[in-house]
Amino acid sequence: MACASSFRHAGGVTDRPADPAASPAALAAALRSTGYLADDGLATATFLAMRMNRPLFCEGEPGTGKTALAQALAQVLGAKLIRLQCHDGIDASQALYDWDFPRQLLHLRALEATAGSGTLDTDAVEASLYDPRFLLARPILEALQTAPSVLLIDEIDRADDEFEAFLLEVLTEHAVTIPEIGEVRATTPPLVVLTSNRTREVHDALKRRCLYLWLDHPDLQREIEILHSRLPGIPERLAAQVAGAVRALRQADLLKPPGVAETIDWARALQLVGASHLDVDSAAATLGAVLKYREDADRVRKQLDSLLAS
Repeated sequence: MACASSFRHAGGVTDRPADPAASPAALAAALRSTGYLADDGLATATFLAMRMNRPLFCEGEPGTGKTALAQALAQVLGAKLIRLQCHDGIDASQALYDWDFPRQLLHLRALEATAGSGTLDTDAVEASLYDPRFLLARPILEALQTAPSVLLIDEIDRADDEFEAFLLEVLTEHAVTIPEIGEVRATTPPLVVLTSNRTREVHDALKRRCLYLWLDHPDLQREIEILHSRLPGIPERLAAQVAGAVRALRQADLLKPPGVAETIDWARALQLVGASHLDVDSAAATLGAVLKYREDADRVRKQLDSLLAS
């Protein structure tokens, strides 16, 4: 079980280790320099994914730092972050490539205008239409062509079985075939991070190709540390109260329990309204920073006294 923060210092990276991939400890230190606080389990799993050149499959509740892990890794590795956001109905063309049809049409008209009354060579025209300059690289193709890169495949649980099968082939071969051009193979495979909120089970065939990591919400002390990392100067009492209240909210029967992002938003909102500590009035006034459903907010407002006393 792992947990981590999903946030970075405003001032950027400092004291970055020379080689973040040297050891789990070096990677944890590099991630910490970005404001992402990784425990031993997360640092070890990520280190192994990097050294074994295997995708890292991160599963857990929303707001536990899965997406932000990929963002932090790209920062410490000096790599380009390329994100593929999965959704219902996503298909291979949306993830892989497309052709720029308007530019191809303009090119064809230019050829016709240049030829005048002459006859165009059909084969040459067709070849010129499928020149790489007209190719629109979507996230997966872009990741295969970019080194170094971190490919974030976000919320894979929202895609369907057919898309999973497509991903399985790409992640195994680190190559794709474009009929009009041929094979495109990564010279340096991207570091791949897949995330899932477990709205459905992802097939075992895909999981077997990956190293698996379950991310939990951080414990109380780590969340307080996250608040101090993200909001330097926050009063100790306020940080402890906010972290404790969010922990209580996660144990309540809410439609959407708050994640770490909401913890930080709530603490920042309280600071902006001038609250030095969390009380019923300040909590009620700023609930919109931590709860995103009216039903949750209405329910919590009725229980603020007991919530803050816990």
